[in-house]
Amino acid sequence: SEAAFWNPAGLARLPGSEIALQYSKTFASDNTVLAGYLDAKRLGVVGIAAYLVDYGGQEVLPGPGLPVGRISVKNLELLASYATELVSDLTIGLNYKLIQFRQDCSGECGTVRTTVGTTQGIDVGMQYAFGASDALRVGFAVRHAGFKLQLENKEQADPLPTRVALGIVYRLVLPRPADATDGLDARLLLDIQDAWGQYDNPEARLGLELGYGDVVRIRTGYAFLHSESAGPSVGVGFQFGRFSFDFARIFYSSSNFDEPVHISLRATL
Repeated sequence: SEAAFWNPAGLARLPGSEIALQYSKTFASDNTVLAGYLDAKRLGVVGIAAYLVDYGGQEVLPGPGLPVGRISVKNLELLASYATELVSDLTIGLNYKLIQFRQDCSGECGTVRTTVGTTQGIDVGMQYAFGASDALRVGFAVRHAGFKLQLENKEQADPLPTRVALGIVYRLVLPRPADATDGLDARLLLDIQDAWGQYDNPEARLGLELGYGDVVRIRTGYAFLHSESAGPSVGVGFQFGRFSFDFARIFYSSSNFDEPVHISLRATL
């Protein structure tokens, strides 16, 4: 399940500065993210990230014989993030995104030409914590708002997939022995999303996470989506000192696609 609090406001709750490398492989693309976040204490958290979506390539074959060129299709995205706590238990955050779609061709491409489109967008989010131990968190975010992506002309420009998201996380600390240094806890996560301006056909993701301190986290979830990519997911995370490793696998309800794998490596500075 997609984390209910993957929004810029969550940056204000980082345990410290960190650098992260994330990789996922889906039926459509290979995705790589390199991100770094700096905890500026009272000033908030700032971050930068680079995101590459590689859709693969296709050989140019004008007729029988060997290929004469190759087409590669990619999405590139650069992000600058900022989050801070406005008042006690209320945080806000912002992502600025520079987005580029590229269709490059090498070799003898004939009528196939290199195509590049660039646009800009933002994510805006906020979250509020309830209770003495911040056990309940409620977040709201608007994602992928911005200008249309133009490749040919204004009439053929594509709007960004702007979405509205509501997230809820409830954390429950379980009883532990008096001599234990770390305890067990559970988190229940709910994420509801819909396209901007519609709100009549939302999609939901439900997740459950069990953990022993920050040492090990076990996760499972289910994505209730209006597509063949709906289905359950499982994951596990480990922390070794300053380093963390997370692995997740999604199981689609449809057998038409390869099931995605997500890997994340993080280091606290």
